[in-house]
Amino acid sequence: MTPPDTDVCIVGAGWAGLSAAVRLAQAGRQVTVLEAARALGGRARQVDLDDVPLDNGQHLLLGAYTHVLRMIETMGLPESRIFLRLPLDLNMRESGVPDLSISSLFLPAPFHLLAGLLTARGMPGRDRLQALPGLARLMRWNGAEDIPVSRLLHEHRQPDTLIRQLWIPLCLATLNTHPAEASARLFTAVLRGAFSGHRSHADLLIPRVSLGEALPEPARHYVESLGGSVITGARVQSVDRDGDGFRLQLREGDEYRARQVILATPHGITARLLAGFPALTETAANLDALACEPICTVYLRYPEETRLSTPFHGMLGTTGQWVFDRRFTGQPGVMAVVISASGPHMDLDNQALATQIQAELHMLFPAWPAPLQSWVIREKQATFKAEVGCDRLRPGNRTAEAGLWLAGDYTANGLPATLEGAVISGLECAESLLHSNDPTTECS
Repeated sequence: MTPPDTDVCIVGAGWAGLSAAVRLAQAGRQVTVLEAARALGGRARQVDLDDVPLDNGQHLLLGAYTHVLRMIETMGLPESRIFLRLPLDLNMRESGVPDLSISSLFLPAPFHLLAGLLTARGMPGRDRLQALPGLARLMRWNGAEDIPVSRLLHEHRQPDTLIRQLWIPLCLATLNTHPAEASARLFTAVLRGAFSGHRSHADLLIPRVSLGEALPEPARHYVESLGGSVITGARVQSVDRDGDGFRLQLREGDEYRARQVILATPHGITARLLAGFPALTETAANLDALACEPICTVYLRYPEETRLSTPFHGMLGTTGQWVFDRRFTGQPGVMAVVISASGPHMDLDNQALATQIQAELHMLFPAWPAPLQSWVIREKQATFKAEVGCDRLRPGNRTAEAGLWLAGDYTANGLPATLEGAVISGLECAESLLHSNDPTTECS
């Protein structure tokens, strides 16, 4: 029998696929990564618009993203080169209303959050006192049945002001799903990760480099240094059983054969690639039923002296939800405005949306001059919809087809669609493969 081209073939070079590749290469496995796009990183990658390097979405990471940080450490990169670590400092701005400012104090968790609320600027004292008792119970919530985030907040007596100024923006930012539909189980998992562990877990990690330089490109170099391959522009059209392994057909007509395959593609594409496996019909149907939500990022380039007082601000009462100062990523004067989840903005064309966001920023920051340039990036299927009950549709890494594995932020990792969830999924998938009892997966 003709030997396979590779031991493990990973389809998709997003953060999940590349994390799996790094771990397998580290363990001495022969790895080939096939990526349809020309750039690595999946939905967290660098794009070049008008010769300006931008990210296809503005991501904010937390100190609780320990798997991302360990992955960077594995590749020999110091955290300080990739991220600027800052204590939690949330500033929410609304026209005609005092800013809400919450800072994490240097106290053990969860007292840093409680003290932050007690000392919050722009919040009425009665709202602080009303919020605190319910907040402690909310952090521990683990209901037998999932419920919407909006119901969770009301049941735990969070004041309407705090819900509008803090909890709704945080829900949209972390789950990319509106609170009336969003999963309380996933929301509280995020809160516990950030505010129930070490105080540093609530720190903000601001990327100093583009997303491509943060993990994808270092992962490529790491895998290739250990004898693996990372191939871009290689779109896999189908995956089929081939004896004890698999045959992968590429759109360009090329074929690859592998003993093991990890599908690290977005869940809709994964469902299509599973179509040839009768044992995975239910898995494919569940992935098809897992809805998606968009994320829009509007970039505006101002004169270089234009800046925020902190790396980012929340925006309230506007279409834009968060504005990030890209000077921390080496692009002074560039502002990235993020709009999470679906809404009327999706019906606007790019010029109309950029004009609307420009007007909102002028309203919130009237001293700013007119922008010099703008770009709009829409990821229409940026994340799975973290709605109530979605966990029942999320598969594990191992499938019923021996030697075929799944990796991606949509898998059952206990988190919504975050970069940390993607890395966790990739690492757990690699570990499961390495420790599988299948004779074809025994480590040499």
